[in-house]
Amino acid sequence: MGALLWVVVILVNEVTAFIHPRQPSPCQVHQKSAYCNDLSLRTVPARLPPDIHKLDLSGNLLQNLTHEVLAVYTTVHHLNFHSNKIEFIQPGLFKDMKNLQVLDLSRNYLDLFAARKTHVGPLTSVEKLDLSGNGLYTDMSDYFLQDAPALKNLSLDGNSITKIGKNTFAGSSALRNIDLHNNVILDIEEGAFEYLDSLAELDLSVNSISCIADFNLHQLKSLNLSKNSLEHFQTRDSDREYELLYLDLRENKILYFPILPRKNKLIYLDLSRNLLRSINTTATAEELEYLKNTEYLAHVHLNLNQKHQDLPQLLFLDLSYNQIKTIPSAFFTTTMALETLNISNNCLESFTIDQESPLNSLKTLDLSFNALQNLSFGESTLQSLEVLYLQGNYLTTLEFDTFHRLPSIRGLHLQQNYLTICSSQSRSPQNHGCVSFSSVPTLHYLYLSGNSLESVPQYAFRGSPLYILDLSENPGVEIHENSFSGLEATLTHLSLKSNHLQELNTDLSVFGNLKFVDLSINKLTGLPLWAKESSIESLNLQNNSLVTLEYNTVLALEKSLKTLYMGSNPLRCCGNSRFLNLFKASNVDIPDIDTVTCYYRKDSEYVEINISRVMSEHCQTLDRTSVIVISVVVLAVLMVVLLVVVTKLCQPTRHRFNRNFKA
Repeated sequence: MGALLWVVVILVNEVTAFIHPRQPSPCQVHQKSAYCNDLSLRTVPARLPPDIHKLDLSGNLLQNLTHEVLAVYTTVHHLNFHSNKIEFIQPGLFKDMKNLQVLDLSRNYLDLFAARKTHVGPLTSVEKLDLSGNGLYTDMSDYFLQDAPALKNLSLDGNSITKIGKNTFAGSSALRNIDLHNNVILDIEEGAFEYLDSLAELDLSVNSISCIADFNLHQLKSLNLSKNSLEHFQTRDSDREYELLYLDLRENKILYFPILPRKNKLIYLDLSRNLLRSINTTATAEELEYLKNTEYLAHVHLNLNQKHQDLPQLLFLDLSYNQIKTIPSAFFTTTMALETLNISNNCLESFTIDQESPLNSLKTLDLSFNALQNLSFGESTLQSLEVLYLQGNYLTTLEFDTFHRLPSIRGLHLQQNYLTICSSQSRSPQNHGCVSFSSVPTLHYLYLSGNSLESVPQYAFRGSPLYILDLSENPGVEIHENSFSGLEATLTHLSLKSNHLQELNTDLSVFGNLKFVDLSINKLTGLPLWAKESSIESLNLQNNSLVTLEYNTVLALEKSLKTLYMGSNPLRCCGNSRFLNLFKASNVDIPDIDTVTCYYRKDSEYVEINISRVMSEHCQTLDRTSVIVISVVVLAVLMVVLLVVVTKLCQPTRHRFNRNFKA
């Protein structure tokens, strides 16, 4: 009887399976990971392995998370619900998920859940929680964080939080990283972060915080306050050592250098795009008088005795885009480890580095786009400097050997100044303000565009192993035949763009490593004869006065050239056969082909045509006027030849007659 009943059960199951076949899961399962993302699902699939570790349900249409759909997945470590429509979570849902470490609930509608004032329940083992982009406002995050003892990484960015309360993180005391950027935070209650002993990274960028008047998070290593409305940053006066390494204060309204911890480990400080007028930490007496009636002094204590601070480990300092007019050299005595200093886009008129603050660890110095007229580097200073940015200033004269004093210099950006280049033979300091660029043995990159240069002397760069030389945008500059002599073995990039050059006397084929040449926007009617095959791979000849490319020039370029710019030249269609063959070669790219045109004569008129449409018949048929002209020329030549022959024949007869007459 029992056996018969068993057979009946099997038959029933078979019939049921036949009538209602089990639907396969739409998810992809691979090594205990189920990927159910972007499938427009409205519920959690039921037929997944019960022992999966990762479940990705991002990009679906889920609205409710309940025990019925998730209770079976107790072994899961990683749950991803990013970009759904979740507005309800059953309280206690995650209580039995003892292995759950990562929970991503970002970009849902959890503000609707929080509006019910219901706690999500314990997140016993969750270490990483993402609640970003949920429309949460003040205090709503409390319903998720009240019981999360293992939580280390929390993201609340892209919400509508206006205030951080004292007890916001009370249930998540193990937090190490908190991301609150892109909210509307105006206020942070005192003590909101103080009990988070493990907190190392705090991102408060893109908010509306106006003042940090009592910073005291000793344990913090990274603090991002960029893009707020800060007018002041002040640390609580203490002898305790702070662990802070990275401080980002860019894009605020800070008027004075921040008051930093006396004992600090800062290696990165960004104060760019503020309203700094100096690098003092305090206002002058005159400025204090001005500020007395403003709200600024209501919450800020300015100490006139504190002018500069010790930053012994600082490696990176960005002061760009402020209103700084002067920087006392004494400031740098506290930043001896500095490697990168950016003071670009300020109001500096002079800048000096002396032996008292040599900045010998500095590798990059950016002084571009100031109002510099004076620049001075003392002996034995800036010994490690590799890159110097000075473009966009008013430099007309520099000490003759300014750049010879920099033993590690690799790149000089001197665009948009008013400098004059010395000849390599001119070694005397009395050189009428010219600057020497020869015999700088480490110099590889030199940018001198837009300096109103009148000439580039012979051997101007000899002894400097330049890879890149930019002399563009110096209209009327005179390039001597030997201006680039000494660079034959090193030069790879040469730009002579926008110089109004009518001819180029330099044989570019002698530069064995030259790959990129820009001769655009000049008045060149031809290129110089080249002695051998060129190594040039990219050549820009746009906007010149080229009618033909000489046979020998094309021959020298054929094997190496990969990219050619030729637009806006008055090219002839006929008489450029070698160039046309080069154009048709599959290995040469002409990116501006749509603007490369040429002219041919048809019925006594010149017709413009795109070079890609030139056919052999455009150059085979001569018009009637051309035939007449050629006929006249041929007839004239024949008459001259005939006259010469007749003259030769008659000349001996006259000689004989003369001899007979004399006899």
